[in-house]
Amino acid sequence: MTKLTTLSSAISQFVHDGDLVYAAGFTHLIPFAAAHEIIRQNKKNLTVARATPDIIYDQMCAAGCIRKVIFSYAGNPGVGSLRLLRAELEAGRLDFEEYSHFAMITRLTAGAAGLPFLPMKSVGTEDLVKANSQYRAIVDPYGGETLNTVPALNPDVAIIHAQRASADGDTQIWGIIGEQKEAAFAAKRAIVTAEEIVDEAVIRADPNRTILPGLIVSAVCHVPHCAHPSYAQGYYDRDNPFYLEWDKISSDSDSVKRWMDEWVRGVKGRDEYWAKLGAETHERLRVKPRMSGEVSYGEC
Repeated sequence: MTKLTTLSSAISQFVHDGDLVYAAGFTHLIPFAAAHEIIRQNKKNLTVARATPDIIYDQMCAAGCIRKVIFSYAGNPGVGSLRLLRAELEAGRLDFEEYSHFAMITRLTAGAAGLPFLPMKSVGTEDLVKANSQYRAIVDPYGGETLNTVPALNPDVAIIHAQRASADGDTQIWGIIGEQKEAAFAAKRAIVTAEEIVDEAVIRADPNRTILPGLIVSAVCHVPHCAHPSYAQGYYDRDNPFYLEWDKISSDSDSVKRWMDEWVRGVKGRDEYWAKLGAETHERLRVKPRMSGEVSYGEC
């Protein structure tokens, strides 16, 4: 049965005020278009979680969508601080829980496995353990070593961007694989946005790229260029100048408001946003094809 719908409908149906939202993707495939739709629909009091908040949560923070952030390392990658998120944290207007990268992934892994918690080695977390009461200790019943533990993370909704998916929800990703699989399996609901919607035969021709099976996907949305200003391996490059520009924009509240009004609330959706970026940006972010090798799966 098809799960294909519009991004607007998926956000309206599956993201509710007060939800815990996990927008997945590490370095690339960050679902910016979904975040912008959340802003346009004026969703409120969200707890948002990511291994790296990136500027996707800086923008949602600016729009007043966020009540709490669960994260590991908060920064504008390669540039500096997330100015807006940091200001809200330092002012005490935003609740937060901070973890190491590995602890965040461990929390998702526990959630995906249906476990209440998982143990982990203590690696560079001594200060985090003191600051975050969610870290607990347990004694290894086999060797006697004291280990840290972190609780399962089970988002209300996970949002995953991918290169391609079928209308039934089978989802394929290549390039850097982040926490997409764990986030989707841990979540109560999963929204997939994809650069392409392909026939099931395309999925079956390369099954090892299938990160998510359709049975755990709630909605599939065809959203080309969803990840800008991050990138989608094989489709478009990372817009590094935009990350630098956001640092300037986010330093001034009036600039932030103008940008949000023009680029988020002032467009109807991702197609209009991409067209507004213009041909020069499209050409700058264009990537040349570099095909992977073929393999034989055999035929019985």
